Amino acid sequence: MNSIYKTRTKTIGPQSAKLLISLHERGQSVFTLSDVQEILGLNETSVRQFTHKLVQRGIATRLKPGLFILVPFELGDVSTFLGDPLMLVPDLFHDEDYYISHGSAMELHQMSTQPFLVVSVVSLLRKRNFSILGTEFRFIRNKPEHFFGIVEVWIPNRRKLFVSDRERTIIDGLRQPEYSGGIIEVSKALWNSRGKIDINKLVGYAMRVNICAVIRRLGFLIDLFDLDPSNNMDAIQGVLPPNTYSKLDPGLPPSGQHISNWGLQLNISPDELLLARTT
Repeated sequence: MNSIYKTRTKTIGPQSAKLLISLHERGQSVFTLSDVQEILGLNETSVRQFTHKLVQRGIATRLKPGLFILVPFELGDVSTFLGDPLMLVPDLFHDEDYYISHGSAMELHQMSTQPFLVVSVVSLLRKRNFSILGTEFRFIRNKPEHFFGIVEVWIPNRRKLFVSDRERTIIDGLRQPEYSGGIIEVSKALWNSRGKIDINKLVGYAMRVNICAVIRRLGFLIDLFDLDPSNNMDAIQGVLPPNTYSKLDPGLPPSGQHISNWGLQLNISPDELLLARTT
């Protein structure tokens, strides 16, 4: 994601210098009111006044109440700065469990060529979506038993992020395609990652999530793209209830043929999915 910034003249004093040095030594660019209080030993009122002046002088940008990011000095007079929105995610959760998911995870794993302008994050707690400087942060609540398939990814500035692995990213995309660019984009991510994805692991994740629509969509795409060297198809179809159907893409109107072997209504044609692999 691209950085966002605006410009303003900035000045720095001894307290600001002490804060910047301490944050640099900690490897922090994002900080809270508590960080300022700990480093400078100010009371709560003074901390709020001090951070307000930091923002006025263009040394920091206020991201949300109590959360700030330093504006890199190499940007000169720039005063409003977001940086890489993914770097903010750990600071939005502190000690809470989360993982970057759906389209954001597809982008991190380079499974898609489509840019995603919304940061999608799965958590155990219900959180309200919000925007920071025009970037939307979307929070998707999940059950504890569905909290698996997560890896650690390190990005510049020594930031550790928790991200769904490639297999879990596909499963989340099949469950909620609307957060991953639609079923066509998810199918392209599956195809583009075919040499890096463990199909047996992918099928195991689908069984573990145990949502019929997800299992149906996955089985259909694996079958369509001929990606199953271990012949999982019979096992997958064996867990599906008969005489019920799910839409291939839940975000599109109910149209197209019904196929009984996967219990799907193909509101996107197989030819369209096959063609999309090359675009």
